[in-house]
Amino acid sequence: MNSYGIRWLQLFPQHGPGRKHTRQIVLAPWQQVLVERYKWEFFRGCLDSEGSRSRRIVGGKNYPFYSFSNESEDIIDLFKSACDRLGIHYTRPRRNVISIAKRADVTRIDAQLPRKS
Repeated sequence: MNSYGIRWLQLFPQHGPGRKHTRQIVLAPWQQVLVERYKWEFFRGCLDSEGSRSRRIVGGKNYPFYSFSNESEDIIDLFKSACDRLGIHYTRPRRNVISIAKRADVTRIDAQLPRKS
């Protein structure tokens, strides 16, 4: 299914010319309402589009973790806000990466967002 029209730009004002990491990405008020209402869905959408679940070997033990990366500071901030709303602890090992590695948080995410097969 396809849909064309100028109105899409009103629904998704963050879309526009140029690279998304070089332009300002701000949620419109109605989008913010949806993000607040559907916290886990927004979080999952971020992970589905720019995130991954991986494993680290530490001291011979295998630990799962989540990672989110994006070049846009605004998008990184949106993901950090989503983590804050859900009470998920994160770190920022690099400028463009957010890492979620605390076992309790990973377990909580796994329970809330079943993995794809």
